[in-house]
Amino acid sequence: MSIYDFNAITIDGDEVSLGHYKGKVLVIVNTASKCGFTPQYEGLENLYKQYKDKGFEVLGFPSNQFADQEPGESSEIKNFCEINYGVSFPLFEKNDVRGENALPLFKYLTDGTTFKEFDFNHPTGKKLNDILTEKSPESLEGNSIKWNFTKFLIDSDGEIVERYEPTTEPLAMSTDIEKLLKSSKYKHAPIMDKSETDVNNKKIYTGQDDEEVLNCEGKPCNFVYEDTKDKKK
Repeated sequence: MSIYDFNAITIDGDEVSLGHYKGKVLVIVNTASKCGFTPQYEGLENLYKQYKDKGFEVLGFPSNQFADQEPGESSEIKNFCEINYGVSFPLFEKNDVRGENALPLFKYLTDGTTFKEFDFNHPTGKKLNDILTEKSPESLEGNSIKWNFTKFLIDSDGEIVERYEPTTEPLAMSTDIEKLLKSSKYKHAPIMDKSETDVNNKKIYTGQDDEEVLNCEGKPCNFVYEDTKDKKK
């Protein structure tokens, strides 16, 4: 099995097979519009622009499971991403990425990878870990998605190569992406050296207290995870 065995609904409501991306190197990421990590949209878009002509795609999957940080409808999400971050890479319909109702694609991605802990050197890493430890310690168990902007690197054969937690900035993935593109079957132009990239990273909002740290608008978050069991009742 590979990711090509899965279908997904685009943010415009069209069903597509991920086989459409066969032969390309991919980053699959769960996203949100009101999160402290939301500025990573800019970094993801920069990666997409740099490598899209060389056999690379970014696939964004919005989810509202983490502190209700993606409350909008599809049209609102799409407009937000385009207006604020110039997102041009494919976005998909908002859905669950963890729990019983998670998209089969994300069950496959998390079953095939290991949670690598948050990077405490990141401005938000330790605070995110402390909040989840206090508010929802069970959420840190196992290999499920822990928060918005968990990223998965897929090679040109549709196999999972690497998982990056939210505290890994998109630019940090560029070396791994380049290695896969160089060995890819996709016919692409020579890869520009990473030093030539033009990436302007926005400062991540860290808030004034634990309740604000994960909300880039400065509004208190309602912790923690949406209870998928209660949702089914």
